Amino acid sequence: MPKNIEIERKFLVKSDAYKDLAVRKYSIIQGYICREPGKTVRVRIRDKKAFLTIKSSKLYAGIARFEWEREIDYEDAKQLMVIAQPAIIEKTRWLVPEDNGLMWEIDEFHGKHSGLVLAEIELENETQPFNKPAFIGEEVTGNPRYYNANLVDN
Repeated sequence: MPKNIEIERKFLVKSDAYKDLAVRKYSIIQGYICREPGKTVRVRIRDKKAFLTIKSSKLYAGIARFEWEREIDYEDAKQLMVIAQPAIIEKTRWLVPEDNGLMWEIDEFHGKHSGLVLAEIELENETQPFNKPAFIGEEVTGNPRYYNANLVDN
């Protein structure tokens, strides 16, 4: 896969069985500094690490997107989070290994989105096979309603 290209599929989650399968979980707070059509700039604090991410909308007819992410200073991230207000999302991310060596990332949202649970799996290419555990529900890949950047408005 070319550098800075993200190919992921997103699904609703229909049970909490993922919690028993998880090998790790993180607390995440993320805020959006820029949310314009076709691009977002996000600051994320994951436990005590921080990241700045720039994403595009789809690059081609498929699901590939540009994604640039770098670790940044934790204190800088806290300051950037202030200018991201009120576009803040809080969630717990659970990591569940998939049989083919991939990793499911399950996001359990908090606050006004409490009860929403989404699963994502990142792929090397759009046709890469993967196994769907029983807790995976309807696919919502490409549905703007479930983009994190749009959840701050809902």
